[in-house]
Amino acid sequence: MGENKATISGYQMEKVLFHLIPHEALNRGIAAVKEDAVEMLASYGLAYSLMKFFTGPMSDFKNVGLVFVNSKRDRTKAVLCMVVAGAVAAVFHTLIAYSDLGYYIINKLHHVDESVGSKTRRAFLYLAAFPFMDAMAWTHAGILLKHKYSFLVGCASISDVIAQVVFVAILLHSHLECREPLLIPILSLYMGALVRCTTLCLGYYRNIHDVIPDRSGPEMGGEATIRKMLSFWWPLALILATQRISRPIVNLFVSRDLGGSSSATEAVAILTATYPVGHMPYGWLTEIRAVYPAFDKNNPSNKLVNTNSTVTATHIKKFTFVCMALSLTLCFVMFWTPNVSEKILVDIIGVDFAFAELCVVPLRIFSFFPVPVTVRAHLTGWLMTLKKTFVLAPSSVLRIIVLITSLIVLPYLGVHGATLGVGSLLAGFVGESTMVAIAACYVYRKQKKKRNENETSAEGEDSAMTDMPHTEEMTDIVEMREENE
Repeated sequence: MGENKATISGYQMEKVLFHLIPHEALNRGIAAVKEDAVEMLASYGLAYSLMKFFTGPMSDFKNVGLVFVNSKRDRTKAVLCMVVAGAVAAVFHTLIAYSDLGYYIINKLHHVDESVGSKTRRAFLYLAAFPFMDAMAWTHAGILLKHKYSFLVGCASISDVIAQVVFVAILLHSHLECREPLLIPILSLYMGALVRCTTLCLGYYRNIHDVIPDRSGPEMGGEATIRKMLSFWWPLALILATQRISRPIVNLFVSRDLGGSSSATEAVAILTATYPVGHMPYGWLTEIRAVYPAFDKNNPSNKLVNTNSTVTATHIKKFTFVCMALSLTLCFVMFWTPNVSEKILVDIIGVDFAFAELCVVPLRIFSFFPVPVTVRAHLTGWLMTLKKTFVLAPSSVLRIIVLITSLIVLPYLGVHGATLGVGSLLAGFVGESTMVAIAACYVYRKQKKKRNENETSAEGEDSAMTDMPHTEEMTDIVEMREENE
C-alpha cells in the first residue's frame, strides 16, 4: 500500500507545481515588459483561455491511453486521432486570427478596445500548434500511468515547468521585450511543452513499446477500436471543453458587464492573475480520477501490468478524503491569512500592491472549490473504470447553464468585476458536481439491481437442481408404476 500511495502522491505533487509555477512565470514575463502590463495580461489571458478550450478536450485523451491502449496497434489509433484533432485546432486558430469571426468573438463580444483585440488575435495565432503538442504528450502520459510510471510523468511535467521558467528569464533579456513582448510567454510555453512531450515519448519507447504486444488479445478485453475510444472520450472531452470555455465566457460577461471600459480591462487582468494562484491548491485534485482506472482489479486491461497492488476501494476513498482536506487547508492558509495572497501576487507575478489588493476577494472565493472538484474527480474515476462515461455528459450542460445564469443574476445583487467571474465559476462547479453525483447514483442503483437479479436467477437454478429427484429415485418410481400396471 505504501508504494502505491507514494506513486499516486508523487504524480499529484507534480500537478501542484504544474498548476502554479508556469502560469505565474509566464504572467511575470508579461508584467515585466515595458508596455502596459495590464493590457498585456488581458490580451494574453484572453488568448490563452480560448486556446485552452481547444487543448482541453485533447488532453483528456490521456484517459484513453490509461484505459484502452494495451498494444502497439491501439497506441497507433490513439495517436492518429490526436493528429487529426491537432490539425483541426490549428486551422481554427488561423481562422480566429485572420477572419471576421475572430474580430467578432474577441473585440465585439468581449468589448475590448482595438489594441487589446489585435494583440489577443495575434497571440491566438502564435498558439496554433500548442494543442497538438499538448495532446501528444498527454496521450503518452496516459499509457505511462497505466504501467505505473507516474514518477516519469511527474518528472516530465516538472521539466516543463523548469523549461518555462528558464526561458522566461532568458527571453526577458532579449530583443523580444521591445519588438514582440507577447512572444516571451508563448515561446516559453512551447519550449516547456516540447520538453514534456519529448520526455514522455522517449519514456514510452524506452520502457513500454517493446513490452506490449502488437495486438490486444481477448484476455485484455479485446482490441480497442477508434469508435470505442471516441465513445469513451467524447463525454470527458465535452466536460473538459465546458470547463475550459468557462473562462472565456466569464471574461466575456465580466467585460460586457463593465461596458468595455478600462475597468473591464482591469477586471480581465485581475482574473488572469488570480486564476493560476487560485487554481494551485485544488487543481491537482482532478487527477484523483486516474486512481480508479490505474488500480482497479476488475479492469481487464490492468492484467497487462504485472503489479502486486493491494489498493482497494476503501484505500482510494481515504486517499481522496486526505487530498481534499490538504487542499482546503492550503486554500485557507494562502487566501485567508492576512497579506499572504498579496505577497504571492507581488513577489511572483510582479504586480503592484494596489493591484494585488483587488485580487484578494476573488482568491478567497477559490477556497471553496476543493469540495465540488474532489466529488467530481472521485466519481468520474469510478465511472471511467466501468466505461460508463456517457452518463457524465449532462453535467457539462448543467455547468454552463448554472454559470451563465449566475453571470446574469449576480450583477443585479451588486456583484461585479472579478468577484462576479470567480463566484459564477464556483456556482458552475457545484452544479456540475451535483449532476455527476446523480449520474453515479443512477449507475450504482442499476448495477445493484442487475446484481440482485443475477443472484436471484442463480438461487432459482440451484433450487431447481435441489428439488429434482435423484436418478435412482426416478428409476424406482418407473419400476413401481410398471409393476402396478
